[in-house]
Amino acid sequence: MQSQTFVAAAIQASPVVLDLDRSVEKAVGLIHEAGRNGAKLAVFGETWLPGYPAWIFGASGWDDPASKRAFARLQENSVEVPGPATARLCDAAREAGVHVVMGINERDKSFSRGTIYNSLLFISDEGQILGVHRKLVPTHAERIVWGPGDGSGLHVFDTPIGRLGGLICWEHWMPLARFAMHAKGEQIHVAVWPEVPDIHHLASRHYAFEGRCYVICVGTYTTSADLPEGFELAEAVGAAGDFGLDAGEILPGGSGIIGPDSQWVAGPVANQEVIVYGEIDLARIAEEQQALDSAGHYNRPDVFSLTVDERPRSQVSWIRAPQAVDSEPL
Repeated sequence: MQSQTFVAAAIQASPVVLDLDRSVEKAVGLIHEAGRNGAKLAVFGETWLPGYPAWIFGASGWDDPASKRAFARLQENSVEVPGPATARLCDAAREAGVHVVMGINERDKSFSRGTIYNSLLFISDEGQILGVHRKLVPTHAERIVWGPGDGSGLHVFDTPIGRLGGLICWEHWMPLARFAMHAKGEQIHVAVWPEVPDIHHLASRHYAFEGRCYVICVGTYTTSADLPEGFELAEAVGAAGDFGLDAGEILPGGSGIIGPDSQWVAGPVANQEVIVYGEIDLARIAEEQQALDSAGHYNRPDVFSLTVDERPRSQVSWIRAPQAVDSEPL
């Protein structure tokens, strides 16, 4: 039986940057905290595990040794799905009774094991992995660290709290990706960003209005004090002052929860670690759909059409000879 109202939590906190195990430990604590405060959905920001690689915009040299070392460190601390990190998150979700959506650096475990994806991991309140969405197009300098996803990750999941989906950062400016998600009847949309300034608020509020859905808009709060000690690319992420002293903001947050009329239900909040809580009332969605249902009565399929290829794209297709069958003895 689907709940009509529940509390959602936008978790605006810093991971333990580039330390997967300690970041997972912190996430587990935050999931339990959200559950104790009545939340049925907890959302973390873009690539929260083990942190958004903000240095790429200031250190993208072709053959820079420091950038290579930073990438190797990020790869080593990325998440395999399934794997030990996801098992711990699933246990926390089940124990807290909370659906969890977690931004992860996802390490490929099927082919070369060398590629990282910018992914969203969806976990049920029973501790089951619902699925993974990989960012379709890494943006600008992001292409030096992440591979592109495919249409198999355009998920909208039926859950006890409603139809749940999500997109990552600049995917919210991909009109056809938005329309595909709207057509799946999304009710609760997760919009994750590294940070959420005004232009990202605009995209998130527009998504809520266009999709007639709730949007959990989540960024990360990180300062130079959160970087690993001695991190060689600190200047590239805009770090200011000594670690732990006079710390400059790297990612200032800006998280909040938006209703299906595009108005803020809670937040936005910036410049601090915080969990932003807001009430979701699914009954409000139908009220707003009277005027606009972009993939329904306000669509013109006789004029416009969209084809979405949801087949997974493998890096390699192995064609093997059939095994020989031993003949029967005479």
